[in-house]
Amino acid sequence: MAKTAPKKPFVKPANSNISAVKRSANKNRDFIDISDLEENELRKILDFAKELKSKLKTSGHPRYLAGKQLAMIFEKESTRTRVSFEVGINQLGGNAIFISGAQSQIGRGEPMKDTAGVLSRYVDIIMIRTFRHENIKELAEHSVAPVINGLTDYSHPCQIMADIMTIEEQLGNIKKQKITWVGDYNNVCRSWIHAADKLGFQLNVSVPENLKFEKFESKNVKYYSKPEQAVKDATVITTDTWVSMGENEEDKEKKKLLKPYQVNKKLFSLADKKAIFLHCLPAHRGEEVTEEVIDGKRSFIYDEAENRLHAQKAIMVWCFGII
Repeated sequence: MAKTAPKKPFVKPANSNISAVKRSANKNRDFIDISDLEENELRKILDFAKELKSKLKTSGHPRYLAGKQLAMIFEKESTRTRVSFEVGINQLGGNAIFISGAQSQIGRGEPMKDTAGVLSRYVDIIMIRTFRHENIKELAEHSVAPVINGLTDYSHPCQIMADIMTIEEQLGNIKKQKITWVGDYNNVCRSWIHAADKLGFQLNVSVPENLKFEKFESKNVKYYSKPEQAVKDATVITTDTWVSMGENEEDKEKKKLLKPYQVNKKLFSLADKKAIFLHCLPAHRGEEVTEEVIDGKRSFIYDEAENRLHAQKAIMVWCFGII
């Protein structure tokens, strides 16, 4: 009878800690900001989103992420982000797990790097909707699983991908459009600026001069203090609430400052005749936009909301390198 070779003693690898794992070449792609991606990658996502939408409404698309687990972390409340990501991963063959920031260890101060290290052992992909942009950066730095920005105070890239998809459905190639942002300078506006810089379309930004904001320098972005100048010949007018989540809802001074920037029938009439209106929702009718505009024939807010589903499915598939 042959002798069995003695078992070698277990030696812990020198690089077996989580920081070594996150540096692995096998790490998938994160979707944090539009400014992080090149035009060709953004185009891949947009085109694939259209393909997914078309197939879903006809023959149904393949379950590209069969068996994949998506962790959805919410430090900010949500309707569209939660439902679209949960339905999206289900349609792709995966499963979603809801994690409330307040009711998890994150709410008790657990560092994001520890959350990242643990979740990376449980799930395949993470989406987070949070306040501080630094949170998502720390999460992505320490996560082996790809991380998607569902919204931060700094940016809202998934929303803009859905918006561009909506524009191209209604008007054609984004490069041929003139987009005008009117109102508060916030996370949505900032992601519009990132998109204009990367995809090469014209973006006019009209916000009050007294609001503190940084001007992102790009040949594709122009700034106007008067909204009437910014909307001239625009093919798309878009806005958002004057007070973002987490800010003082009763900030009367800010609302007073933004009142001349309301998107109403008079302002909208200065745009191109084929112009459409977009709003990421939720909307405060009578503040940043009047009912006759947001509920009018040129408003595509529900198409825009639906396209969050398709754009985010494409983003998740892109994160795994399938497209």
